[in-house]
Amino acid sequence: MQKHLIVTEDGSHTLFVPDLNEHYHSTHGAINESVHVYIHAGLKQQTNESINILEIGFGTGLNAYLTLCETIQNGQHIRYVSLEKYPLSEAEYSGLNYAARIFPAYQEHFLQIHRAPWNIPVDITPQFQLLKVQADLISYRFPESDKFDLIYFDAFAPDKQPEMWDNEVLEKIAKTTRQEGIFVTYCAKGIVRRNLASLGFLMERLPGPPGKKEILRGRKI
Repeated sequence: MQKHLIVTEDGSHTLFVPDLNEHYHSTHGAINESVHVYIHAGLKQQTNESINILEIGFGTGLNAYLTLCETIQNGQHIRYVSLEKYPLSEAEYSGLNYAARIFPAYQEHFLQIHRAPWNIPVDITPQFQLLKVQADLISYRFPESDKFDLIYFDAFAPDKQPEMWDNEVLEKIAKTTRQEGIFVTYCAKGIVRRNLASLGFLMERLPGPPGKKEILRGRKI
């Protein structure tokens, strides 16, 4: 897919995909959105020393980078599994300015995240293990024993890729989520909330980041 680099309102980059008429992040602020949705509403709600995270949509690597930076500061150990069907090229990810804007000292870690081989677990730091899986979520089968404490659901919007939000796909995610596990997404559509509730998540609407009224968070019960 062709992509164009865009500067969002908080000064951080995102990518625009003309074929989908869609951005990877909010144009109101890529970093602000990811911190609000996935770090504050997700990671900071998990207080265990060791956490298994599943991300749907590796994309620009922003969520993974922010999570890694949190582990450096709070001492948590993270196993981070991320599915992505269309990885960025080196030319695309090397121009992104996330590290320069928030954690310049960890710039090399951002590059390591992207340069890590696909489908092989890699220890980026002693506290952060990354497994990037190049796969289509719709056909991917999670190992029976693989259970996650936290889900970052960051696929393209339902009106752009409705198949990624289908109830069968969400059911697959629910089955790999541990009891008391947390599901967070920027999407606040009622059909998504109701489907997740029917799959055993106690759902809540939370205030959204700049430019967005609400987001969704669920806890597996």
